Amino acid sequence: MKIIKVGKFLNEYKKEGFTQDFTDQENNLIMIYPNFKYQKIVGFGGAFTESSAYVFSKLKDEYKESFIKDYFSTEEGIGYNFCRTHINSCDFSLSQYAYSEKENLSDFSIEHDKKYLIPLIKKALETNKDIKLVSTPWSPPKFMKTNDDMCNGGKIKDNYRKLWSKYLAKYIKEYKKEGIKIDYITTQNEPNAKQLWESCQLTTEEEAELVLKYIIPTFKRRKIKTKVLIWDHNKERLFLRADQIFKMDKEKQIAGIGYHYYTGDHFENIEKVREKYKNKLIIHTEGCTGFSLHRSKRETPNAEIYAHDIIGDLNAGANGYIDWNILLDYKGGPNHAFNFCCSPMMSNFWKNKYNKTLSYYYIGHFSKYIKRGARRIGFSKFTDKIEVTAFENPDKEIVVILLNRTDNDERFSLVLGDNSIPAFILLLSISSYQLSILSIFHSKYIIAKIASGLSKQSFSIAS
Repeated sequence: MKIIKVGKFLNEYKKEGFTQDFTDQENNLIMIYPNFKYQKIVGFGGAFTESSAYVFSKLKDEYKESFIKDYFSTEEGIGYNFCRTHINSCDFSLSQYAYSEKENLSDFSIEHDKKYLIPLIKKALETNKDIKLVSTPWSPPKFMKTNDDMCNGGKIKDNYRKLWSKYLAKYIKEYKKEGIKIDYITTQNEPNAKQLWESCQLTTEEEAELVLKYIIPTFKRRKIKTKVLIWDHNKERLFLRADQIFKMDKEKQIAGIGYHYYTGDHFENIEKVREKYKNKLIIHTEGCTGFSLHRSKRETPNAEIYAHDIIGDLNAGANGYIDWNILLDYKGGPNHAFNFCCSPMMSNFWKNKYNKTLSYYYIGHFSKYIKRGARRIGFSKFTDKIEVTAFENPDKEIVVILLNRTDNDERFSLVLGDNSIPAFILLLSISSYQLSILSIFHSKYIIAKIASGLSKQSFSIAS
């Protein structure tokens, strides 16, 4: 079996000066319009699961340090700053568990999480203290459920909705004692699905009542500032769920909506939510590709799935993008429901070292260069062969990210105001342009820093 080796992510760039656009060129242009500003970015990242944390614990100490830097360092890594974790167990846990099995919650404890999960989160926070966290329940304890089972769907019993809200509040406060702030929770992971693993179903009306009548009031009484996101499921029903529940939220207490990408693009649904509910957060909370470690023919398509989806979501109005597991073993687990998948980093057979998949580098073009607080800006492009998105960072640096999923190199000129630069993107690759506008002698000089992606042929950084 051939093992693909990939190079380090670029920290040094070519620096190219823009030239004044005297020619009025009309062909092969990508135009950038910073004056057209859209949604603001919260961040990019992945999920801390017990499975990821367990695999991390098996790495050699030297690789643990480099792993954390590769993901969370803004200088040496790709700067993850917006991550997700689970409340109680999920399918990517070593086993099924809950924090309490008693109806008065007298036995409530997050001790289980202190073995693997919490140490990993703390380690990441040591490197990047600006990480924001989203926490999601896959299921309440089985005694609260209509099917007396944390798995196979079921619902929260009507008389346990108040207790479940207290349970969530206790979770947030216990994590706070560990120095971990939970910035957001979602009501329920995939509330429309009956899964073989931990799951719990909620209709639109049930979710609205749970959030507006129980969870948010409980948080207010206990002075918890954690914000609530609804839905946390696939995109095809994103607008319907948002429209129905946001209309019920007369006091506008719900922060926004989360979604997954497993059932297709549906970028139009994000656009509809953004257009109608301009101040709500729209967050991609989970997505992953099929297991493919060391399968070179799958590396490029898997990476492209991420980049295509991220670009489409951002251009439609999303505020952030969270991948699924940050680390899995060479089998795509562990997963107590045998629901294996791929992750941007995976450990090797001996579990003491990790490998970066191509997806890591593709995701990194977004997480490394688009900063928290960046605003999406306008652009136009000459062809559908190149996928494009553009942002202005808080420091006024402009970032343009381009994806080429075709079998041909594409040449173009990048135009910003009265300036342009000739450029190209290799076949089957991703590239980022960082445009810094410097004021020199009362004139504008633009420097482009180019971070190129990986091509199918070499699996190495193309510069």
